[in-house]
Parts: sequence; structure tokens; C-alpha cells
Amino acid sequence: MRQPLSRELSNLLERGRDRQLRLAVTGLSQAGKTAFLTSLVNQLRHAGVEAQLDLLPAAREGRLLGAQRLNQPDLGVPRFPYDPGMAALRDTPPRWPEPTRGISELRLQLRYRPAQQGWFTPDIAHLTLDLFDYPGEWLLDLPLLQHDFYSWCQAQSLHEGPHRKVLFSEWLAEAEQLDPAAEADEAKLAALADAYAQGLRRAKQAGFSDLQPGRFLLPGELDGAPVLQFFPLPELKAPKETLEALPDTSIYATLAARFRYYQQQVVRPFYRDHFRRFDRQIVLVDVLGALNAGPERFEDLSQALRQLMLSFDYGKRSLLTRLFAPKIDRLAIAATKADHVTPDQHGNIVQLLEALLAEPLKDLRFADIPVKALSLAAIRATDAREVLHEGKRTPALKGTTLEGEDVLVYPGDVPNRLPKPDFWQHQGFDFPSFRPMSVDSEALSHIRMDAAIDWLIGDKLT
Repeated sequence: MRQPLSRELSNLLERGRDRQLRLAVTGLSQAGKTAFLTSLVNQLRHAGVEAQLDLLPAAREGRLLGAQRLNQPDLGVPRFPYDPGMAALRDTPPRWPEPTRGISELRLQLRYRPAQQGWFTPDIAHLTLDLFDYPGEWLLDLPLLQHDFYSWCQAQSLHEGPHRKVLFSEWLAEAEQLDPAAEADEAKLAALADAYAQGLRRAKQAGFSDLQPGRFLLPGELDGAPVLQFFPLPELKAPKETLEALPDTSIYATLAARFRYYQQQVVRPFYRDHFRRFDRQIVLVDVLGALNAGPERFEDLSQALRQLMLSFDYGKRSLLTRLFAPKIDRLAIAATKADHVTPDQHGNIVQLLEALLAEPLKDLRFADIPVKALSLAAIRATDAREVLHEGKRTPALKGTTLEGEDVLVYPGDVPNRLPKPDFWQHQGFDFPSFRPMSVDSEALSHIRMDAAIDWLIGDKLT
């Protein structure tokens, strides 16, 4: 929905003065986006009161006065459900906020005292922070913009490992029998598209990440529409030119037309309206979940993240880019759920994360884009302690499982580099999922949210 002219002019003025930031909180499904956004809003609203933000100079020095929620810029988009999220965390027993099933936005105004006072420096300054939430499943579609139907079919065939093939076996048995040149049967294509979607859902439950098209997993208002009735054709043997010359009524041409429509009418507007306008970005990664899931899932996550990061515009900011062509000029990558391992392993998680994203990080550093890797827990779920175990002091975690059982666990060591094949034969990781800790104060307990906030917006609060 288009904004009123007065609001557009106000936003343009604020961006020209560099008093407005759009923050991309990027993460695949179950990486912790909703928890991160809930904690971010909570920490900023309670800065200087109860929030523990020692690593954020503006808060440590008492200059950050807090944050207030404003009406979001796009009145056609729901507000991020901060209050329901906090209500879930304060429930008895506490619950995690509901995962995102649609697009939402939130605008915050931060008020702070500038570090240096002068003739032209206001006593109180402000920064507008725009936040945007969306289903992680939809994020998987952004790399589709780099493909046509032929190249997408080839890309899907390249990373079909043995475990993944089993999950798609019903669809694959039928799809491999298709003749791309045969005339399309609408009912048969719809049934095969449904079988492909079922395979995607099974793969998600099994811990895979690189699952396209993402709207098949969470279709929203498109549920049942013909635009979602396509799938990749496995093992194409004919040249691209031959296939693209087939009649419009052929299976290949029908599926290719639906793929193009999906690109242009579903993915491109989503990218244009939201993902081209960011100034700062944090990429949330569930590294521990990938380790739990095994080697094929771990490599699948790496592939998904590498492709995803090609979808964003990175570069230096200037007055013109701020106003007309925003670019992401600062990036954080964060391993989430750091409270699922003991503090002595947090450094290993960060090193493993950097190894997982080694190639895109090299490109970003070559382009002189500031990047910071860290581990965090946006909302703590465990207490770390040392206990006597098998005759020695051992780091351990105390928490409550999702089933309500109080447990003391010894998570063990996290590798600090990409695991080699023999690692998976004996790794034995099985990190449990925990409930959030009971909320005893207004500010949520966290691990290194203050470091993330400082990296992302701290330079604007000086």
C-alpha cells in the first residue's frame, strides 16, 4: 500500500539526515527471527532501566533513554506481534513466541543524549529504526530470481543427496517418467505438484534448509492457486534451446510459464517491496540444529545460506544511496541458541559459523563491508554452571525441556571448523530444545544481544 505523500517526504528527510535505519533480520525457518526481534524491542524499550546492555556504550553511559513504538510506515502491513510474544514468555509455564506466518513490521524511535555536546548538537537526539519480520520459508525464494526454469531444474538435481531423495521418492518416481514434450495434463501436474510439496514438508521436518519454492511450505493466500502447481523436472537431457522451442501446451512449457509467473508475481514484489531497502543486516543461523541433523543437512544449510546472501545489495552508503538506492553497509552473522551449549564453547560456535559462510564472507571483506560474527541467545533458556561429574568439575547447563522436564545436561564440545567425514561417525550431538526461562523482570535475559545491538546501530547513537 502506497504511503501518503507527507509520510514519504518525512521519511526522505529523515534518511537524508541519516536519522533512519532499516534493519534486515535475516534467517531461515527456526533460526530464531521472532525471538530476536522480540528481544531487540524489549532491550531497547528498557535500556537504562533494567536491560543489561553493558556492551552498548550509549546504554552503559546512561545516554540511551529508551525506545517507543510508532505506527509502521506501511499501513497495509500488520504490526509485529511484540505484545503477544511477551505474553507468551510471561505465561505459566513460559512459551516461545509463535513463529511468523506472514509479513509484519515495527517502527521504533530511539531517544538518546549525544556523546559530544556543542552549539549545533541537540540535547536529545533520535533515531528511527524500522524492523521487518517474515516467514523464513519465503526467504528461500529470493535465489530463484537468479534462475530461469531450466537452470533451476539443474540446480535442484545437483544437490539431491541420498537422504533427501528418500523424502521425495514418491514424487521422483512419477516425475522421472514425464516426457517434457508431452502435452500437459492439468490434473496430473496438480497431483505431482502436491507430491513435491509433501516432499518439501518432509524434508523440512527432517532438518533440511535449502527448500524451494518456499511458498509451498507456507502458501498463505496462495494455497491451492495454479501458481503453486509446478515443480522441477529431474535429469533434463535435452538442450535448453530444444526444450524452450516446445509448444506452449507441453509439460515443459507449462511448468516454465508457471515458474516465470511465480518469479515475477510472487517473488519479485516480495524482494522489491522489502529486501531492496535495507541499511543494516543480521543473519541468524541455527548452527547447532544443523550439527544435530547430520552431514547432509549441514551441507544443505551451507548451500542455502551461500545462495541467500547473493540476494542482498551490499556496499558503501552515501547521501544518494541512502535516499534512492539503499545498500547494506554493515553486517552481523550470529549463531543463535548459544545458551544450548556451555560458555566455553561459544568461541567454537563462532569459528564454525565463519567456516560455514567462508566464501560469502571473503567476498564481503574484499568489498570492504564491515562484518562481525558472534554467538547469542536472544532470550535465555538455560543457566550455565559447573558441577562435579565423573570426579571432575565439568561445565553443564540447567534448563527445562519443552515437555516440562527439568534437566542438567553436559552438551560437550562443538567443532571449531567444518567437520570432516569421520567426525559424523562419532559426534553423537543431541542438544535438547528448552523452554524459555521464566521472566522475572521487564527486561528479558539474554546472551550478547548488547554486542549485536552495538554492532548494528551503536555508531548511530554517538
